[in-house]
Amino acid sequence: MNLRMVDNALDTLREVDVVVLVVDATARPGSGDAFVVDVVKRAHRPAILALNKVDRIHKPHLLPIIEHFAKMLDFKAIVPVSALHGDGVAGLEAEIVAALPEGPALYPDDYLTDQSERTLAAELIREKVLANTHDELPYTTAVLIDQYEDAAEEGGLTRIHASILVETESQKPIVIGKGGEMIKRIGTDARRDLEQMLDGKVFLDLHVKVRQDWRDDERVLDALGMRPRR
Repeated sequence: MNLRMVDNALDTLREVDVVVLVVDATARPGSGDAFVVDVVKRAHRPAILALNKVDRIHKPHLLPIIEHFAKMLDFKAIVPVSALHGDGVAGLEAEIVAALPEGPALYPDDYLTDQSERTLAAELIREKVLANTHDELPYTTAVLIDQYEDAAEEGGLTRIHASILVETESQKPIVIGKGGEMIKRIGTDARRDLEQMLDGKVFLDLHVKVRQDWRDDERVLDALGMRPRR
């Protein structure tokens, strides 16, 4: 999975108009940062640096970090932000828009995403899994949509059957919870947001499955929509 993620990111660099490099301002710059900056440099695309978590450091410590990265690459802008509090995000958005080339709209004004409802449903369910289990399942869970039946008419019932994948038997009770309390809470939260997104009633059926080493399973990664390595 990690190899596919890296490959997809590198492939995308060749297709974009602007690259935004997000760096944790609380971490000491190291060889990993230098490697990523070099990758961005070789992409020959306008680049913006977003220094995140600035709410957790003293302002006098921020200037040396800015100077460090400014020496590594001629960024079009360096923007301190706090994703947690939203500070600086509007400024980052403005810098991105300013760096974009003018051209015809690629999508209609009312087109919110190029992802399918099936994909969005899986991501939304996974979001609720992580939100409710907190740090207990950081990267060891995924959601597969086993069956997706669109509502027959506008405002009708959409049926979604999904599997929440974990890697070990010990992780399964974390998602299910005592007496099924956790899986019920995840389902309730997910169904509420899905009904808002789909503008209609949703029947959501969730199951937890143990799939060891799913992150190395080519079929699972294909089902998750992660492009194979070239």
